[in-house]
Amino acid sequence: MNAVFITICLTSAIIMLISSPTQFLPAVLAGGESALKCAVTLFCIYAFWMGLSAVAEEAKITHSIARLLNPACRKLFKTKDTDAVKNIAMNIGCNLLGIGGAATPYAVAAIGRLEREENYFAQDLLFIINATSIQLIPATVIALRAAQGSVAPHDITLPSFIATLVSTVCGVAGYMAYSKFKRR
Repeated sequence: MNAVFITICLTSAIIMLISSPTQFLPAVLAGGESALKCAVTLFCIYAFWMGLSAVAEEAKITHSIARLLNPACRKLFKTKDTDAVKNIAMNIGCNLLGIGGAATPYAVAAIGRLEREENYFAQDLLFIINATSIQLIPATVIALRAAQGSVAPHDITLPSFIATLVSTVCGVAGYMAYSKFKRR
């Protein structure tokens, strides 16, 4: 993939140098400035949400969320490991807020716990739920749209919720059907 990306960039640069050499350097600098602005915006978003996640962990809010989601997670993921359930609950909570970067460490920790009990079904299901992730508030997308000067950056909320809900339901249903078919 890196080779494809480098080839595309070099080809574009050569074409631009040939067709419009005076605009090459300003375009490169503008692209770098835009990339830096985007990176700083994402850093701030993730720093805020990771900090909030750490505060929630210290205040035992994560334990409350895990306790609330415990029966559903135990049944859906077929696990008895309370730490795995807590991490799954936090992963789902972060994804609901649209902060997938903050959700990833919880998913990794949950997968590690599920590996110890050799619960491959739960690992696969968590992967699917994490990849499709229902988003009530797509915070990262809203922040990126705001940083790019969108007049109404929050307009993405309802379409994002509908799309992620449909993708999650289809992914989970498909995996459940596949699991039943595979067992036979």
